[in-house]
Amino acid sequence: MAIAKKAKEKAKEEESKLRVRIKIRAYDHKVIDQSAKQIIEAARRYGSETYGPTPLPTEIRKYTVNRSTFVHKDSREQYEMRVHKRIIDIFNPNPKVTDALMNLNLPAGVDIEIKM
Repeated sequence: MAIAKKAKEKAKEEESKLRVRIKIRAYDHKVIDQSAKQIIEAARRYGSETYGPTPLPTEIRKYTVNRSTFVHKDSREQYEMRVHKRIIDIFNPNPKVTDALMNLNLPAGVDIEIKM
């Protein structure tokens, strides 16, 4: 009996803590901040509580390339790609919120991953 009550209490707590986690990735930090702002405005418009955008560490990929094809090994060029990341949590989302998130028109170059 006591075990069944605890299981029911856990189920109620989980229902009240429904969460949608959105991960955003982009090469340009201005574009990612703009799209995060659009997502938060869409979620708050329909009465959901949001947390974020929380910045994650920027992933930096560095590439070193020889300038010439055959000789001059000491002469090299270095390039880097920066991938900026953000996380947004939306608590207790309505069906209207999920529809609004699916219909958002975000700029090109922004990768979005939504976990329920």
